[in-house]
Amino acid sequence: MPTDFDRGVRSAQLSMISNAVLALVKLVAGVLGNSYALIADAVESSADIFSSLIVWGGLRIASRDPDDDYPFGYGKAETVASATVSLMLLGAAIGIGIEAVREVRTPHHAPAAWTLVVLVAVVVIKTYLGRRIGAVGAEVGSTAVKADSWHHFSDAITSAAAFIGISLAVWNGAGWEAADDWAALVASAVIAFNGISMLRTSMQDLMDRHPGVDIAMPVRRVAEVVPGVAAIEKLHVRRAGIAFHVEIHVQADAAMSLFDSHALGGAVKAAIRAAQPRVRGVLVHMEPHGDGDGV
Repeated sequence: MPTDFDRGVRSAQLSMISNAVLALVKLVAGVLGNSYALIADAVESSADIFSSLIVWGGLRIASRDPDDDYPFGYGKAETVASATVSLMLLGAAIGIGIEAVREVRTPHHAPAAWTLVVLVAVVVIKTYLGRRIGAVGAEVGSTAVKADSWHHFSDAITSAAAFIGISLAVWNGAGWEAADDWAALVASAVIAFNGISMLRTSMQDLMDRHPGVDIAMPVRRVAEVVPGVAAIEKLHVRRAGIAFHVEIHVQADAAMSLFDSHALGGAVKAAIRAAQPRVRGVLVHMEPHGDGDGV
């Protein structure tokens, strides 16, 4: 049965192949059909090929087991890949925006009507890929795969904007030639917004921001019902790629022997790992119950 890392890698491979094919189709259609919006789409799809490679590489590194050099594992590589992909998305948005402004100021012919067919196909394919890969990212908890899915959605957005722009240019005739370029400019703003949002999430993970109650509360509940546990004093959870590391302070009977206390800590760790497969590491601090704040 494929692991979460395997599923993430396969989604990155699917992205890479589809982006390569669509980039070529859009570039040829844009050049022959005199559509800068399609050429801009092709440029973004070309950048998406490299972003998918980065996601692939990040997941491959993150899947490595901890070693002496990296005792907490390589999970952060996946988050670094996500941040890199987000920066590439921002770069693509800026580049498309600059070129769109230049094209708006440069007189040119209206795009060919047949390019609308290409855009419809791109929107359908990219929306499907975005939903499919986004679902994988949500299931395996990978911010890098989610970022890759947003590359597909952003491509669908730029293609939809280009469709509107080209339609206006074709139907309204003279004076509307730049509608295609204005559509590319609007699309670049949408892409930039998504890039900033994803970069913010990646930076929060890199700085070990609390992942939220959806992750922490199930861990707390599992630990609280382990026989011998009197209370949970502290619980810290941090994300490392698609995995999580837990630090938990468990309070138990102050008269408990060191041997029994150690065994109880092991039981808490085993219970958390069994109930939450995405928790890779658990550090248990045993403390006497009813003795203040604990140390």
